[in-house]
Amino acid sequence: MTGKQITDRGLPFTKMSGSGNDFIFMDGMDGSLAWIEGEWVRRVCRRALSVGADGLVILEKDESYDFAWRFFNSDGSMAEMCGNAGRCVARFAFEKGITGSSMTFLTEAGPIHAEVKGKRAKVQLTPPKLFDPDLMLQVNDRRLPLFYIDTGVPHVVFEVEELETFPLVEIGRKIRYHEHFGPAGTNVNIVKVVDTHTLQVRTYERGVEDETLACGTGSMACGLMAGMKKGIVSPVSIKTASGEVLEVSWEGEPGSWAPVYIEGGVRLVYEGYLAPDASKA
Repeated sequence: MTGKQITDRGLPFTKMSGSGNDFIFMDGMDGSLAWIEGEWVRRVCRRALSVGADGLVILEKDESYDFAWRFFNSDGSMAEMCGNAGRCVARFAFEKGITGSSMTFLTEAGPIHAEVKGKRAKVQLTPPKLFDPDLMLQVNDRRLPLFYIDTGVPHVVFEVEELETFPLVEIGRKIRYHEHFGPAGTNVNIVKVVDTHTLQVRTYERGVEDETLACGTGSMACGLMAGMKKGIVSPVSIKTASGEVLEVSWEGEPGSWAPVYIEGGVRLVYEGYLAPDASKA
C-alpha cells in the first residue's frame, strides 16, 4: 500500500450493499485520499484476494455541495454515476455525520439529491437522455431490438421471455463492446414484464465486466423502457437478481422524464481497516 496511512492499523473503510451491488466506501473529506488511483482500486476490489466489491467510492470535500465522490468500477475505471452506490453513499454520509438525512452530492453525471430513511435511501437521478428507443443490432445470429438510454450512464434494454436462462454474460459482453457503442461501451439489461407495476431484471455492467446482482441506473432504464413501450405505470417494483426489490418512479412524458427516482434498502455490512496486503499485486 502506498500513500498516507490514516491510522496505525491501516485505511478505514466501510463495506455496504445496495440490493446486491456491493461497494467499499472511504472518507476522504480531509483530502488525505487524493493519491488513490485506478490500479490500487482494482487490486482492492478483487474478490478472494482482497476485500472484493463491484466498486469503490471516495467522499471528498466540495465547495458547492455536501460532498463530491470519486466512483471507481471494480476494474479501476471511473464511471459517471451508479444508482445503488448513490443510495449507499447517502447512508454512509449520514451515518458518519458528514451530512444530515437529506443531501446533494456531486458526481461526474451532475449533482444528485438523496434522502436517507432509516435503512432505506432514495436518490433523484439526473434527467435521462433517450438516445434511441428503437435501435436494431445484430449480435451473432440474433437481431435484437434495443432501447438505448443514458440514466447517468449508458444502458441498453431489451425484453426476453426466458429471463433466468438467457445467456446474459455472453450476449451482454458482445453488446457492451459492440462498435456501435464505442469507445465507452454500454451496460446491458434484460427485462421480463410481470404485471403493470412489476418487472424482473438482470444486468451486465461494464467496468465489472460481468453480471451483477443489481444495478440502480439499469433498473431505471428498464422502468422507463417498460413505461414507454409496454404501458407500465410509475412507480415500478424491480425484482433484481439478488432477490431484493428496487422501486423506480418518474414524472413527465416519455422521452422527457424528470424527475426520476430510485429507492430501496441499504445494508451496512461491516467496517474495517485495509492492511498493506489488501492492495498487493
